[in-house]
Amino acid sequence: MSEQETAQPARGSEILDQLYAVIEERRGADPSESWTAKLLHKGLPKICQKVGEEATEVVIAALAESREELLEESADLLYHLLVLWAAKGVQPDEVYEVLRRRRIEMDIKKKKQKKLEKQQIEENQGK
Repeated sequence: MSEQETAQPARGSEILDQLYAVIEERRGADPSESWTAKLLHKGLPKICQKVGEEATEVVIAALAESREELLEESADLLYHLLVLWAAKGVQPDEVYEVLRRRRIEMDIKKKKQKKLEKQQIEENQGK
């Protein structure tokens, strides 16, 4: 890790991109020396099992109202989701693009709804 990386921690999607790069690097590592390599070596069923386990732990932490536990379990879930993406050849940017597209679609729907509401108000005032 460079001095710049330690001086200014990554934010938002940057940290996910960095973690994804580390996961990809460890793909060929010795499974006895790397949890990520071991998980990738065990294959999709094990990776999916871990994603499911971590998702359940996130829900349990949320219901227990433990903020710290929720943060920790959320980080675990994101890590295992990134491993799943790597195993399936999905790049984080592809997922980000889906999220961006959905956001744009939501904004368009919201604008259309506001326009419709405005028209209805104007029609009601004209009566």
